[in-house]
Amino acid sequence: MAIQKSSHTFTKIHLKALRTNNFKILFALSFTMFINMFSFAQDIPKKKASIERSEKDTVTVKTDSIAVSELSNLEIEQDSTLTDSIKPKKELLDNKVVYHADDYTRFSKKDNKLYLYNNASIEYGDMNIKAGMIIIDHVKNTVYAKGIVDSTGNYTQKPVFKQASNEVEPDSILFHTESKKALIYNSKTAQGEGTVIASITKKENDSIYFLKNAKYTTAENLDDPEYYIKLRKAKIVPGKKIVTGLANLFIYDVPTPLGLPFGFFPQSETQTSGVIFPTFGENNTRGFFLQNGGYYFAISDYLDLAVMGDYYTNGSFGIRVENTYAKRYKFKGNFSFNYQSLITSERGFSDYAKNVIYNLKWSHSQDSKANPTSRFSASVNLGSSTYYQNSINQVDASSFLNNTLSSSVSYSKTFTGEPEVSLSLAATHSQNSQTQVINMTLPTLQASVGRIYPLAPSEGTKKGLIQNINLQYNVRGENQITTTDSLFFKKEMFEEAEIGMIHTIPLSTNFKLFKYLSMSASSTFNEVWTLKTIERSFDTDDREVIDNTVDGFDAYRTYNFSTSLGTTVYGLFSFEKKGKDPKIQKIRHVMRPSLSYSINPSFDQYYDTYEVVSADGLTSEDVSYTRFEESIYGAPNENFSSSLGISIANNLEAKVKDKDSTATEPKTVTLLNSLNFSTSYNFAGDSLKWSAVRVTGGTQLFNNKLSLNFGATLDPYALDNNNSKIDKFNIDNGGSLFRLTSANMTASWSLSSDSGGKDNKNQDGIERNVQSGGRDDDLFGVSQDFANEQIQDKKGKDDEEEKQNFYKFKIPWSLRLAYAVNYSNSTRQNEISSHSLMFSGDVDLTKNWTIGASSGYDLKNVGFTYTQLRFERNLESWRMNFSWIPFSTNASWNFFIGIKSSLLSDLKYEKRKQSDKSL
Repeated sequence: MAIQKSSHTFTKIHLKALRTNNFKILFALSFTMFINMFSFAQDIPKKKASIERSEKDTVTVKTDSIAVSELSNLEIEQDSTLTDSIKPKKELLDNKVVYHADDYTRFSKKDNKLYLYNNASIEYGDMNIKAGMIIIDHVKNTVYAKGIVDSTGNYTQKPVFKQASNEVEPDSILFHTESKKALIYNSKTAQGEGTVIASITKKENDSIYFLKNAKYTTAENLDDPEYYIKLRKAKIVPGKKIVTGLANLFIYDVPTPLGLPFGFFPQSETQTSGVIFPTFGENNTRGFFLQNGGYYFAISDYLDLAVMGDYYTNGSFGIRVENTYAKRYKFKGNFSFNYQSLITSERGFSDYAKNVIYNLKWSHSQDSKANPTSRFSASVNLGSSTYYQNSINQVDASSFLNNTLSSSVSYSKTFTGEPEVSLSLAATHSQNSQTQVINMTLPTLQASVGRIYPLAPSEGTKKGLIQNINLQYNVRGENQITTTDSLFFKKEMFEEAEIGMIHTIPLSTNFKLFKYLSMSASSTFNEVWTLKTIERSFDTDDREVIDNTVDGFDAYRTYNFSTSLGTTVYGLFSFEKKGKDPKIQKIRHVMRPSLSYSINPSFDQYYDTYEVVSADGLTSEDVSYTRFEESIYGAPNENFSSSLGISIANNLEAKVKDKDSTATEPKTVTLLNSLNFSTSYNFAGDSLKWSAVRVTGGTQLFNNKLSLNFGATLDPYALDNNNSKIDKFNIDNGGSLFRLTSANMTASWSLSSDSGGKDNKNQDGIERNVQSGGRDDDLFGVSQDFANEQIQDKKGKDDEEEKQNFYKFKIPWSLRLAYAVNYSNSTRQNEISSHSLMFSGDVDLTKNWTIGASSGYDLKNVGFTYTQLRFERNLESWRMNFSWIPFSTNASWNFFIGIKSSLLSDLKYEKRKQSDKSL
């Protein structure tokens, strides 16, 4: 240790003779005295003793009004020197600096710099920087961050710069703490759904960035993006917009002629309005077309609207309006209206035709938490009966085979209490696209009073015949309308409306009989109201029956009685033996037999007669009829009925040894979900007292992948030579015990290479099918609206994990089969009335290539049914689809390629070719 000399620590003072000037000394003393006499404002005044406020005692002080007025006229002058005009020196940094480094933190007094090395981090205000090395310059007020080179020579620990919600990953960064400006080199910045890669970025402030030679892409591999838009010069306002100069598209670093002299990329974090670019194609008779182009209105966070249109060069056009709305914990729904004016041929030709079709769909559902006592729901699908068959918009291609349109709008309200009262109001609609017949109820009113036990004890459980007696009250009123497509919502439609109401009071009880039998008895009283009846007569001149409608209120009342007796029988068959452990250990058979008896009295008081005179006028016959024949709830019984019903339900299950050696219990396997037999015997019938035996059953096999259902009708009576049923048993007529009159079987099988099953790739198209009233599968194909599906990324977490591995040697696939056969033999025709096989499947040829098909084969008529072939190529950031319907009146194909990102969804190419449906 070095010893410092004393001369280095003490200052030498040399005394020298001073010259004096008396006059100047006297002047200096006089000036000092003058300053001390008048300049006292800088003195610190003494603090006065504080006076505590008294809350209890009050003192009244009388003041002289003259003195107060004089004091009020005095002006108190404040010395300007109380506030120091010299501002204190600004601190070196505005905020507290928090820093850290793994290896070392070194401060250089010479350079006035702080060095941080290895996993360095610094926080300054809303700024956060992490890097391999950070240098803080306290003189220039700058922060410099860069990565470090490891032992292998790789550049690691690149900086991560984060300020507010903006995050940048550059190679290096220079940040000025006072101006908040920064220079960023080789940065990657996430902007909305995309990423901006720039060689040099100048950060002007928190909301403006300037870039040079940048790339904008939505690709996942940022080191080698498959495509990007090159921006020569650009300005970024994070979360709002990107404004560029000359920009063009590069695919794998190869420039394309697709570009713009300037560009604008919105970067809003919320939904925004914008133009929907159409797709183009060609129709054989309607020429070239543009489809599904329009404008999207982002009205609010709860409501949006899309207005789109189609145009064909022969003058045909279409308009489509789509709307979705939602309010959390309240309701959600969607609405769409399609209108198409289709022109065939050209004006002046004989085959010129103009057809207008439309379709309206509305779906509304209420959250169960919104109101537990009231509920409103809607599912509407109505319009032209031939809309799906004649529509040429590819959005409707998957609904081509729909035969029925149905709708329901309902509101229900429950009034809690004892008893509970419920009320519902609904409007329904059913429309057949083949017959064009429309059935509607406008509206249907239903009300009911909850079950009442008048004889039940006030406390405890209800036991026995008497205590279980209960009754209810139900009322239902309808306004039914049956019309055709041509009269839909015209005045003629309402003229044939039928109005009726039915009141029902069921009285029932149940009890145990002989411990093992369950018995129930019920009686029902009905009263039907109607506003229209008929009066029937026979016209002897025209030889026809005439019905005259009688307007006015009328009613009839009926009642009936029924009882049932049932039990459950269990049978167990064991295959276990000493020293043996069989695979099938036990089989359990559950049988539920039941007997039911019902009586329906005759209400012939509501029946009248009319006289039918023969052509020669010599004989006449009285024919019975009831004026309530056209009532919407049917007519009262004219004949007495007393019948006994017999049914047996069966279920078979097996206990099978589990393959898992660690399992302690055998596995339960269902052999038969159900096997049911039913028939009835009419005591009051004069002939054919036994009804046909109906057999139904179903089961699931192969781990519930195969669903099998079957049914058959067995008639005990024989047929005569004219194939008419006679009152003679078939076995007594030289035949078997029963005559098979009809049978049916359906099977559906879902297979896939994944034993655990996999989700259907076409789920989005299936949901559109269901919304249009079609099947809940893809056996009839799916929608070809690829433009709206491109933003739905179907890759999941498993795909991300497999990205680093080789592709599976087993090709993933899925197959869905549906088989149906129907047999008819009611009049000895002995034929297969229908026999078909439908199938749909997808095969992943590679990780990015998928092919699929939906088709069927009519085994009776020998021919393929509606067929659709699908091809899909996943191009990482892009998606390519091709769909082909090779034959049928809806034959067409559709090719699409576009970027998945919704931001660049208009960067696409789509080509469609449609056939001439008029053929």
